[in-house]
Amino acid sequence: MKMNVPNVLTILRVILVPVFFFCFFENEYAALTVFITASLTDFLDGHLARKNGQVTNFGKFMDPLADKLLVTTALICFVQVGQIPAWAAIIVVGRDLAVDGLRMVAASRNIVMAAGWSGKIKTGVTMIAVCVMIVFGEREIVNQICAGLILLLNVVSLIDYFHANGRVLMEGDD
Repeated sequence: MKMNVPNVLTILRVILVPVFFFCFFENEYAALTVFITASLTDFLDGHLARKNGQVTNFGKFMDPLADKLLVTTALICFVQVGQIPAWAAIIVVGRDLAVDGLRMVAASRNIVMAAGWSGKIKTGVTMIAVCVMIVFGEREIVNQICAGLILLLNVVSLIDYFHANGRVLMEGDD
């Protein structure tokens, strides 16, 4: 596999996940800095890959995995310290598993499921909400608003993906 800048940024994001986890419990500003850095690599790697024609199978696989690792780690941290209930994290992880499953079925039928607008908005808002929760997490209302936004956008995105692509689950079944 040839390493390019977008793939290096994706690997960097994966490496930053345990760093974020450690910082979360030690220093909120360090955690915020690591999370923002990792989040920015998400936007930058995709932009560079498309702009420079460097889209790779590695990137197609690892980029969404790195995103899920980062966000899931943040959610687990929030559950651990009581900022969000476990059921909220389960809904987010469940949405990701459902969409990934749909993508796998589509891929097995040579159908490419591009990221939809709702998924991109969900990711952007989630990353901003996580940052807000890191800094203002001692305020219950902040946690409730941010968790509510994250949950709402995850459900909307799930419905959007299945509405647009759910037919792949029915095609070819005899």
